[in-house]
Amino acid sequence: MREKLKNRVTRRDLLRGALLGGGGLAVLGGLGVAQRLATARAAVPDAPDRRYIFVYFPGGWDVLLGLDPRDPVRFHDGNLRQTLIQPGYDQLVGTDARLIEAGGLTFGPYIGDLARHADKVCVVRGMSMDTLTHDVGRRRFLTGKPPSGLLARGSSASTWLAAYYGGEEPIPNLSVKVEAYNRDQPDFASALQVQGVDDLLRALRPSEPRLSSNLRRQIDATLSEAAACPGERRSAIWRAAESGRTKAREMAGGELASLFDFAARTPEMEALRDFYGFTATQGASPEAAAALAVQAITHDVSRVVSITVTESLDTHFTDWTTDQGPRQARGFAAVSRMIEDLASRPYRGSGESWLDHTVIVGFSEFSRTALLNTRGGRDHHLTNSCFLAGGSIRGGQAIGASSDVGMNPQPVNRTTGRVDPDGEVIRPEHILQTLYDEVGVGDGADLRVPACRNDPANPCDDRITLPVMLRG
Repeated sequence: MREKLKNRVTRRDLLRGALLGGGGLAVLGGLGVAQRLATARAAVPDAPDRRYIFVYFPGGWDVLLGLDPRDPVRFHDGNLRQTLIQPGYDQLVGTDARLIEAGGLTFGPYIGDLARHADKVCVVRGMSMDTLTHDVGRRRFLTGKPPSGLLARGSSASTWLAAYYGGEEPIPNLSVKVEAYNRDQPDFASALQVQGVDDLLRALRPSEPRLSSNLRRQIDATLSEAAACPGERRSAIWRAAESGRTKAREMAGGELASLFDFAARTPEMEALRDFYGFTATQGASPEAAAALAVQAITHDVSRVVSITVTESLDTHFTDWTTDQGPRQARGFAAVSRMIEDLASRPYRGSGESWLDHTVIVGFSEFSRTALLNTRGGRDHHLTNSCFLAGGSIRGGQAIGASSDVGMNPQPVNRTTGRVDPDGEVIRPEHILQTLYDEVGVGDGADLRVPACRNDPANPCDDRITLPVMLRG
């Protein structure tokens, strides 16, 4: 039985802890932070204490503008027939089209603020998505499995990781404008899906009219006694219903909404808005989503958060010259603010920061074509990139590469990260399997193709990880 705390924390205390990182929430559904952490760690005692933020750039980003650029001196319109690569930097509106050198890495002209953190960022290049369809590419990265048609075939990585670490957080898996799937994990690991800050606040605040506290206690006691009966305890449906009821009570009764009331006229919330760069009326903006993610992670509201940080990047027409780059740069800036915020918040008096314990994964469903089309935009391309930062990610490196003819995927040595004819083409499952294996998620999350899993003699029987992605 959870022990009730006698002293209730004030809203001011909640907000002060939210912005100063001073120990997080003192009350969550009647259970103290230290107690909940001890319970959560007991489920996986040897696992690193990790949190995760999945950052989605919807529509298919242009890696030539950010993560996988080409030098226009070498790749230009005069040799398109040989390279099949057209950076097109001279056609962009509102930029001087410089390549950005930072931390030993080269980025495209719209990498923006993220270049400041190149030493913390690991870029994966030359990754194959095996599809040109938005839904398929997105679900392939979310689950690490090729969909069946358009249908996701497995649970999202966010769901697996939330399930693995247990359901002690009020919202173990929180998703902001990102779809999520739970095919085979406990109900508590299913994502709470919201469209923005205002939507989350509606979920966290008790609805009107409210029952009296005495009546609420009586109803709660009656339902709890009923759920404890032997017959009900044997019923999977009843157990799921009771789990959902208690989780909903924890969400709406722990004053969690105070952490996300970004429109509040308080010095704390004004400072948060100023840091991320949004106003009190922009609760659905990429910047607000980034602030929401860090608030949820650093105050033990969620173990895993997924957010969207751009408008659509599906630029098939001349909107590529005006919209693609600035939208990507805005998303990269939001990620940059998250990195800075997490790095500035001390982690439980350990001498480490929250960034040391939080892995950020940035992805899109595929990239844009290496050649501009006849309409002045770019179409869908199989080759992709992604980036990671935080936790045990080894920053300041680029793993793999797309080819210098057509920007096609190339095989990579998984240990060195270098192009190797005898290596493997990187796919989303390599990224997710590495995250799973790093913390010890079991064989149930094995993302190898069935032939590899079921045939010990098969040469592809090794787990599909990228050891080079992590610090030793």
